[in-house]
Amino acid sequence: MQLDLFREIIVDNFAGGGGASTGIEMATGLSVDIAINHDPAAIAMHKANHPDTEHYCESVWEVNPKEAVKGRKVGLAWFSPDCTHHSKAKGGKPVKQEIRGLAWIAVKWAIAVKPRVIMLENVEEFKDWCPLDERGKPLRELKGVTFKSFVKALESLGYEVQFKELQACDYGAPTIRKRFFMIARCDGKEIVWPEPTHGDPKSLAVQLGRKNPWRTSGEIIDWSIGTPSIFDRKRPLVPNTLKRIQKGLEKFVLQEEKPFMVPEEHKAAFIISYYTEQTGREVRGLSLNTPLHTITAGGNRFGLVIAFLTKYYGQGVGQGLNEPLHTITTRDRFGLVAVKSNGYAISDIGLRMLQPHELFAGQGFPGNYIHDIGKKTDQIKRVGNSVPPPFADALIRANLPEYCVKNTRYKRAVAN
Repeated sequence: MQLDLFREIIVDNFAGGGGASTGIEMATGLSVDIAINHDPAAIAMHKANHPDTEHYCESVWEVNPKEAVKGRKVGLAWFSPDCTHHSKAKGGKPVKQEIRGLAWIAVKWAIAVKPRVIMLENVEEFKDWCPLDERGKPLRELKGVTFKSFVKALESLGYEVQFKELQACDYGAPTIRKRFFMIARCDGKEIVWPEPTHGDPKSLAVQLGRKNPWRTSGEIIDWSIGTPSIFDRKRPLVPNTLKRIQKGLEKFVLQEEKPFMVPEEHKAAFIISYYTEQTGREVRGLSLNTPLHTITAGGNRFGLVIAFLTKYYGQGVGQGLNEPLHTITTRDRFGLVAVKSNGYAISDIGLRMLQPHELFAGQGFPGNYIHDIGKKTDQIKRVGNSVPPPFADALIRANLPEYCVKNTRYKRAVAN
């Protein structure tokens, strides 16, 4: 391949399964030039979706920036260092300084090849980065000290640095995932934070057509899969799962004024039963004897199928399908629950976990993204660690418009 030494290139460090790279491609129409990641499974997924990219399957510290760029100028260097040892989700467990310190690779690249623009993504707690004590716990009295040193290091190299927290649902991804972003540039041009394209459906901006409504988790469900009845399982559900379902039923079915109805074309066979259903059977095992007298669906009150999501980790019992998906993690977290009733009594309940292709859709990946590489657990890990592509798309369009193609993803009813 002949190199164009006069063209700026784009480098994706910590490329993972390709979230940031996909967002960059959505904006520019081109694959990133270089992708670096130490995990062979992640690189395999990245290669499948970005075959024109030069891949380095090794530690970011082992890659020599000057050798990698081969004399080409770097227009953008994207960094998504491991966030687990900064995240509050780690709880009170000890953390490792070498993992927390991965972000320093951005300074290495800044010194070696001076990217015109640097973008860094991490969890919100990244700005609290500080030294650790002998037990591997952050020193609270030094909260943010290392982060400030990191910013000053980039500024000393001639970069203007800004940072901000953004939420994925505001930019077209059907998830509430919130992330910290840093933009540093050394070309004297203004740093631009993209204006949200989506918002709360109840907000004035959406009502006036100036923004699109947030996309919902209901959009990403593959209704063709169906949900096996919880009463037909070879192994009964554990008590904690039954409790989650019960609480979800109370919150998202019995107490919800407008519960989410499974689309008409899917509801008939959506709960998969392996025996003849007994008409009017109530779910007494879950102590749900309350009649569903508040539920309506036009004039038809028979054969209703209502759905919601239950969560296995984190706060809350679950969520409705009329809102963006809560944060996707690296673990199998979301269960889809379907409730069948005749409008007055529950006759069956179905449950299944969300599948990887639904989770990738929830993170904002395009429908044709190749994700089925490796085990299901590997796929879920990839999507849980990924950058929602709409984030990168919006940031690149705002700060590197000279790279970008026309945006045809969303059309607003009224121009801002």
